Amino acid sequence: MSNIIKLLISSIIVSFCSCQNKAKLSAKQSDEVATIHFSTQSFLDTTAENLEYTSELDMPDNQNLSISFELSAPLLKSLQKLEPTWSQEQLLQSGNFQFVIYVDDELAYTQNLQSGAGTVLSKTKQLEHRIPLMHPERIDFWGWYLWLRFMKMSGGEDLLSEGEHRLKIEVRPYVQSSELKIGSLLAQGELKVHVHEIPVDENLVAIQPIEANSGWPLSRSNFDSKKIEDLNKKIAQNKFEAITSLVAIKDGKLLLEEYFNGAERDTLHNTRSVGKSFASAIMGIAIEEGYIKDEQMKLGEFYNLKDYKNYSKAKENVTLKSLLTMSSGFTGDDDDYDSPGNEENMYPTEDWVKFALNLPMDHKKEIGKDYDYFTAGVVVLGDIIHKSVPKGLVSYSDKKLFAPLGIENYRWQYTPTKVGNTAGGLQLRSLDYAKFGQLYKNKGLWNSEQLLPELWVEKSLSKQVKQPYDESSFYGYLFWNRVYTVNNKDYEVAFCTGYGGNKIFIFKDIPFVIVITAQAFGIPYAHAQVDTMLVNYILPALLQTE
Repeated sequence: MSNIIKLLISSIIVSFCSCQNKAKLSAKQSDEVATIHFSTQSFLDTTAENLEYTSELDMPDNQNLSISFELSAPLLKSLQKLEPTWSQEQLLQSGNFQFVIYVDDELAYTQNLQSGAGTVLSKTKQLEHRIPLMHPERIDFWGWYLWLRFMKMSGGEDLLSEGEHRLKIEVRPYVQSSELKIGSLLAQGELKVHVHEIPVDENLVAIQPIEANSGWPLSRSNFDSKKIEDLNKKIAQNKFEAITSLVAIKDGKLLLEEYFNGAERDTLHNTRSVGKSFASAIMGIAIEEGYIKDEQMKLGEFYNLKDYKNYSKAKENVTLKSLLTMSSGFTGDDDDYDSPGNEENMYPTEDWVKFALNLPMDHKKEIGKDYDYFTAGVVVLGDIIHKSVPKGLVSYSDKKLFAPLGIENYRWQYTPTKVGNTAGGLQLRSLDYAKFGQLYKNKGLWNSEQLLPELWVEKSLSKQVKQPYDESSFYGYLFWNRVYTVNNKDYEVAFCTGYGGNKIFIFKDIPFVIVITAQAFGIPYAHAQVDTMLVNYILPALLQTE
């Protein structure tokens, strides 16, 4: 479901830019700039004729906010000035409104709307525009997503901190041709914003003492406690939503152990696709012990693929490595709801492996190179392990991974064919997720025992395949890899990630393993809010002594 929401947002938004110097601005300013009017009435329950405008917004008391403006000519006319020789179809495909938000005269957010935002009629004929920004519940309107991205994904909530602020919105046309062209100012408006403190129990803000019997040696390192208290306050205020735990390990010792929203030390967290990374570990152990030759083995060595639909030689040549790196070439893409191999199509079936192996190959993809997030392929990996190791996947995992790590309290989910579900849903305590992360930080070593081959750990955490999400985004063996920037310094990290904002971070060059669990299921900014927590609070707090 998280990928569906991500697809919805990406279909509404084409690009975000925090600066405008990359765009070519029209030299001439418009003679007529419309005024943006603000209203705190319900967008759904109030007609345009009954709107009452305001110059002030109280947060969080006002839960509705919409804007209205009237142009002197339809948007299409402004787009034609940017590319006079283009057809209407070309202009509407590559152009739309650009929205720029300022907070206290500082540029805060810029968004170029994707072509799907707004109807053809609204761009070619309409002069009056009314756009919802805030609404108590999610509504299927691009303005709601614009505000969500500003507030929850781009730092707006921090910019609109407690106190008095000035919010300014500007609207321009843009066209993306060989370069980004931005037209004259079409509309602008300002609003006074009063942000009131959300009261919380101070006990929820204080750093939680680490109780006895954690199973970890305790770290005596210092950290910026004020930063962590600020984070705890935002979690208590629900500004970071549905967070359930934070565990930080430094140099193999427990530094922070925090629980929220009813969770506690013995809570088994459903971290969804974090479980995929455990499948990678178990595969590495099975290869080391000779039950599987290596990750270059092919699907045709485990299954008679002619017994399945859409047989092809290409399918015979799909390697375990390509399944581990989400580059197998199947027509499966969880980021595309219309993809035949999307995981949502798999779950209702009686045999998930059969579902995967029946899929056709996408001959436009190069096996081992072209990335698509493909959960069904990880189910196949789990089935291969299950068939190859003594007593099956679950028993083997307990003996070779969980028991040596001292992990006793955990819970598997199962596929319809009664195999441990490697797609996700393996539930552990936060402290035990941290053990898994530290095992990789230790290059496979735990209590002087090499549980994972060092080379397997290196391959798993490395940049095997480029991901399309951003420049620093790569994929290893069922691990993600990216760079976070804190105070102008880059920090490379490999990590497990799961729907709802669940993470195990294993940093490469600094001595930290960080676990964050959450239940932000169905919330579009679940992962983005964890990124903000990490970059603005957790890492600055921990790095202050480094």
